[in-house]
Parts: sequence; C-alpha cells; structure tokens
Amino acid sequence: MDADLFKAVGDATRRTILDELTDKDGQTLFEICGRLAMKHGLSSSRQAISQHLAVLEQVGLVRTRRQGRYKFHYLDTSPLRSIVERWPIDREEPGP
Repeated sequence: MDADLFKAVGDATRRTILDELTDKDGQTLFEICGRLAMKHGLSSSRQAISQHLAVLEQVGLVRTRRQGRYKFHYLDTSPLRSIVERWPIDREEPGP
C-alpha cells in the first residue's frame, strides 16, 4: 500500500487536487476542474482530473459521497499516518 500511496502523491496534479480539497472540502468534479484552471492554470480535461481522483480514491486519500446526481469529493489524510508511523521523527535536537 505504501508504494501506491507514494505513487499517488508523487504526481504534481494529484498534489494540487489534494491542496484544493484542503482549501475547500466536498467539491464536485466540475468545481475541482474550475479551481484547478483558475487558480493553477491547469487545463486538464475533466476525464483526466476524474482519473486522478480515482487514483486518490483508490489509495484512500479521497472519499466520495453521492447526493442526487452529484458526487462530492472529500480529503481523507488517514492513509498518510502509515508513512508518519513508519519513520517517526525525533523532535529533540541531537546533542554534541
């Protein structure tokens, strides 16, 4: 799972999508595409963004909820805990 997670966050467009969901959680594909185009100059097709979202959903970083004909995308950072737990950071400064 870690390899898939690293691959998912290794793509700049997917990281930008995650940043946008951090800014405003619960967006539709249309909203995400609009924000990516206006704020970041990304002119990827809706199909391409949908595929990126599918990768993020597959590794658990994005959860979805359907409401009528709309599908809302939500950020879920819990899969990142496995990375943090794998390499704990010692917060103390090393001594001389």
